[in-house]
Amino acid sequence: MNNNISTTNAERGNRKQNPLTSGDLRNFSGDLERFRHALNRNVIYTPGVQYVAEKGEAYWLIDAIASWIGSEPFNEAVAKDDRIGEMHFWTLRRIQGNAATLEAKADSPEKPFIVQDIEFTDFPLDKIDIWAGFDGKHWTLYLPSEH
Repeated sequence: MNNNISTTNAERGNRKQNPLTSGDLRNFSGDLERFRHALNRNVIYTPGVQYVAEKGEAYWLIDAIASWIGSEPFNEAVAKDDRIGEMHFWTLRRIQGNAATLEAKADSPEKPFIVQDIEFTDFPLDKIDIWAGFDGKHWTLYLPSEH
């Protein structure tokens, strides 16, 4: 797994000039490369999620999701709905100005089992979905196009 990510000042400036777009996300499809989360070692993620973190300056988003996976509220939700223990769906949505909400659901029509209010974000998209699937050993975070 490659965790060697360059973050020079020139690259940071380039990300501000060329922000992440939803069109960028469609360019990612299934890939075998994975990145391991530094704190929750049971969480790995795909190049598409890595791209979102790098280009959207949103490593905090991966951290937020990884911090919920395996938490007490997460485990309680899994005990009530075993689908969550296999796959679930995260959505970050801007709600007003720079405030956003991060939610996790077992499926689209279901009520979220985790809701985190985010008072401020400069994330460039109004909405992003990240899916989480369990392979028996790791939780893999990936973009819908990578499924």
